[in-house]
Amino acid sequence: MYRRRFLQLSALAAGGTLLSACGGGGAQPVKAGPTGTAATGEITVWSWQGPAAMMKELVPAFTKQFPGVKVDVQDIGNPAIWDKITTGLAAGGQGLGDVLHIGVDYLPAYIEKFPDGLADLVPLGADKHKGSFAQGMWETVSRSGKVYALPWEANSAGFYYRADLFEKAGVDVEAVQTWDEMIEAGIKLKEKTGVQLLGIDKAATQADSANLFQALMQLQDAFYFDMQGNITLDSPAGVTALTIIKKLNDAGLVADYGGGWEAMIGSIKKGGVAVQPMPTWFGGIIEETVPAEKGKWKVRLPPAVTQGGKTSAVVNSTHLAVTGTSKHREAAFAFAEFVLTRPENQVAIYKGKGIAPALMSAYEDPAFHEASPFFGGQKKGEIFLDSLKQPSYVTNYSADYPRALKAVTDAQTKVLLKGADPAAVLKEAADLLAGQTGRKVLR
Repeated sequence: MYRRRFLQLSALAAGGTLLSACGGGGAQPVKAGPTGTAATGEITVWSWQGPAAMMKELVPAFTKQFPGVKVDVQDIGNPAIWDKITTGLAAGGQGLGDVLHIGVDYLPAYIEKFPDGLADLVPLGADKHKGSFAQGMWETVSRSGKVYALPWEANSAGFYYRADLFEKAGVDVEAVQTWDEMIEAGIKLKEKTGVQLLGIDKAATQADSANLFQALMQLQDAFYFDMQGNITLDSPAGVTALTIIKKLNDAGLVADYGGGWEAMIGSIKKGGVAVQPMPTWFGGIIEETVPAEKGKWKVRLPPAVTQGGKTSAVVNSTHLAVTGTSKHREAAFAFAEFVLTRPENQVAIYKGKGIAPALMSAYEDPAFHEASPFFGGQKKGEIFLDSLKQPSYVTNYSADYPRALKAVTDAQTKVLLKGADPAAVLKEAADLLAGQTGRKVLR
């Protein structure tokens, strides 16, 4: 059940500008592969861990329908796949797989830095699937009339919590409507149980430390950049998000996840925090980590930032793209289409690895409407389905997301460890990012 760590960009953030460096003067031009060929030939599919395993299981059914195509699904690993794709694109597409599994945080950078690196799927027939996916997903994979990938998964913001601890504290979690109310509930929880509300990697030793800040912005229909690429780090939404985090920290409700992922898993095992504000896929991680806590956990959508505000946001997604230099683009697209647009295949993947599909017709299957014994009999799939049905803000990560993420985590660290003012540090971060990228700060 291992899943891709939410927006894991440590390799890029630590190096600062890997994509920028590879996309600079040393990059080789991408020469497009042939078109008009039949769906035949040998194709290679690049993915990682669970998703790769599930695609391997679908290969026999695919080749039965497309006997002229031979498929080799390779588990490249995560985050190793990002360096390998970047290196291949910078070399003009040499050595790349035909089908590439790409996260929403990397796709814009690949499109911007290597315009011909990924094939336009419109000539291959992608447009007929435009209305098949969760709201906002098609816009995420499209640019200027071209479609660069088909959506695979759509992970909504979630709020997993230890129901038994809140019950002991006398708090009705489902009645909590805003983050300010959750802070009040967290104070009561800590007083009654001694357990902190949630955890953050305060020193930002891993890129994942910005997860909560990012989700709080997206709940306000905002992000680090607007759709025109202007910097919006210190927008009212950004300041509000970091102010909430400061309030949580000042109230003593934030445990320190120094070291990132492993610290978070360790905290779950020890019962160190009561809440994991993580996306859809994280439910499987909790079940795998603490199976003995069956019935103690529940899930809901996160509280709104303001009274009556949004509780739904698609915070993480992945996609399948076809390499621009592939010699068998039709075959590559046929495989991506087979995996991602057939409900039965997406249901099989969900049952096998808990990967929430962007394909809305898949949710008609009973698998998404079954009560979960681990989560106290809740119909977990329906909770996240309700979120996917809501209007979704289209997030523009841009090619400069790694730089923005570094600026954000540095600002957050100043707030968490030094008590800095959220508005001041975000203004500094926005100005720094503008100087690094040449982008305009929208104020």
